Amino acid sequence: MRYFIMAVLLLLCLSPVAQQQKQVDTFTDKHPLIPEAKQKLLSNISVIANMQSSLRNEFVDGEYTKGRFLMNQFRLEIKGKIHDRVYFRFRDRYTKQTEPQSEDNMSASTDLAYIQVTATDKLSFTIGKLCADWGGIEFDMNPIDIYQYSDIVDYSDNFLLGMGLQYQVNERHSLSFQALNSRTRSFSEIYGNVPGITEAAFPIAAVANWRGSLFNGKVNTIWSYSIFKEARSTYMNYIALGNQLVLDRFQLAYDFKYSNEQLDRKGIASSISDPAGNLPADEGVVYSSHWLKADYRIGKVNLSATGFVDFAYWKGNPDPNKDDKLRTAWGFIPTVEYFPFKDLNLKFFVNYVGRVYRYTDYAKQAYGSENGTTGVISLGFIAPLHVL
Repeated sequence: MRYFIMAVLLLLCLSPVAQQQKQVDTFTDKHPLIPEAKQKLLSNISVIANMQSSLRNEFVDGEYTKGRFLMNQFRLEIKGKIHDRVYFRFRDRYTKQTEPQSEDNMSASTDLAYIQVTATDKLSFTIGKLCADWGGIEFDMNPIDIYQYSDIVDYSDNFLLGMGLQYQVNERHSLSFQALNSRTRSFSEIYGNVPGITEAAFPIAAVANWRGSLFNGKVNTIWSYSIFKEARSTYMNYIALGNQLVLDRFQLAYDFKYSNEQLDRKGIASSISDPAGNLPADEGVVYSSHWLKADYRIGKVNLSATGFVDFAYWKGNPDPNKDDKLRTAWGFIPTVEYFPFKDLNLKFFVNYVGRVYRYTDYAKQAYGSENGTTGVISLGFIAPLHVL
């Protein structure tokens, strides 16, 4: 009996150990949910939700016309390294139509979809849907930080399929060259039937860019020259010269842009000379732009003022009484931005976007153009949210 009692007590003492061991052993799959190899890959990947949303109050010629909450920008971006020498970037715009375009078979909403291969420490190659490497500080900014583009950028086709080469001359200077489709849509979709103009078999564009940093980074430059083949023996030449002064609290940027177009790619002169939009202005349309932006940072508050002016000319106008100049468009954007967090790039803003359109006497008499103004008062937020 004594041995029986001792055996029962021994079993009771051992049973918690056995039970605990049994619970541990029920987890037989010791592999992590995300394999270690993929954990390393994910550490090099970023997912960013680029957002700009606001309450907008809109005015036309001084009269209040509309108020609404609006998602101005929402661009989801995934980018990172998938190899020591291979980088990729994809960005899609959820605030734009998604139809595939006839020329490149890519959705109009897709800004970027490319890979970049590093050949050497200084040389790399890029292929896919790219951002045309135009010069200018305005165009180089994250789109969610832009409250209103100047006309010459706003009416451009910026994201094009092609390939590029980047060469880092030294820490302060880099050069890039791109060969791109000159458009995303077909010739007829953009221009219609233009007498005397034959569509090019290969509508190609070439872009050359220089980025410089001078005086210990206090002066930055982004200059470029581009040539676009729009049709057979028909071209667009575009120059953009961006300059930026960077001090401790103060930044000042100035862009000059000039576009000489044998066919009216922007469509502004065409809309003036033919309000019905049936025929494009051709044989010499010129656009020029001056853009200026000043920022002054006081703690968590940034005071910003942006101003620009765009000129539209139709030098090929066959009218013997013509005035080459058709329109001057002004823009001004005073803004107050508030950054509540030190460790998060999130800002709230309140601003006014004003536009003033002035037509020449010739445009008024020949085409019935009328001067006008528009305005938008906005209160909202901007954030590139790093989800991953």
